[in-house]
Amino acid sequence: MKFLTSGKVKDLYDVDESTLLFKFSDRVSAYDVKFKENIPKKGEVLCKFAEFWFNALPVSNHFIKKQSDTEILVKKMTMLPIECVVRGYFYGSLINRWKKGEVKLPNGTDTTLAAKLLEPIFDPTTKSEHDIPIDKQKALQMNLVNEEQYSWLEKTSIEIYKKMSEIADKSGFILADLKLEFGILDGKITLGDSIGPDEYRLWPKETYHVGKTQESFDKQILRDWLTENGYQKQFDNARDAGKEPTPPTIPIEIIQKMTNRYVMAYEKLTGHSL
Repeated sequence: MKFLTSGKVKDLYDVDESTLLFKFSDRVSAYDVKFKENIPKKGEVLCKFAEFWFNALPVSNHFIKKQSDTEILVKKMTMLPIECVVRGYFYGSLINRWKKGEVKLPNGTDTTLAAKLLEPIFDPTTKSEHDIPIDKQKALQMNLVNEEQYSWLEKTSIEIYKKMSEIADKSGFILADLKLEFGILDGKITLGDSIGPDEYRLWPKETYHVGKTQESFDKQILRDWLTENGYQKQFDNARDAGKEPTPPTIPIEIIQKMTNRYVMAYEKLTGHSL
């Protein structure tokens, strides 16, 4: 196998003319910053979650099979340069963008922190080092997709979000939002990349309360710690000054909490033990 590239979380290998191998690592990134510390068991959870979701969703995807506890084989395809984000709750970056008037929400939407939206919204971004939120007009202007593809991606992404939300709900979780990627395989738009806690926010139903920061079973734990300690602002200031942000050392208690939450989310949601 030929090594191709190393992403934020996974390494890609060329298997043959039609197949790739994804090797999931324990690496972690947040706010587009890669950290030196690893999160034990994270790679295994991401790998097994990818297998679970690709098998559970009634939509064509590029998954072939799980190769090991941290590796999957997938079909090669031409990825579309758009990240398909679906939001079901008023949370995260949506809040500031709504306050700035950059995104519109339907009349009657509850804009209390963590309130459920009237309907899930499609809120895509560009696919780059630092993702930029876009709407249909921008996506078409930038030639990321054509009109027919955009409409299909919007409809299908929301359908996938609703299906995953149902599965999460039965397991005692709320799926707050979701990021999906698609590509072209044999002339058809096909679900690709991987799906796991790095691609969504997962909240336990038993501790969910509108108006407060939610307990999370994803990497939001790290994001919250960075924000509370002023690191997110430091990252933004560094980028504004044309410099690369310097990652702080993640405290051991945050690392342990993340490992525990990743494992617990996988076991509760799938019914399988790690």
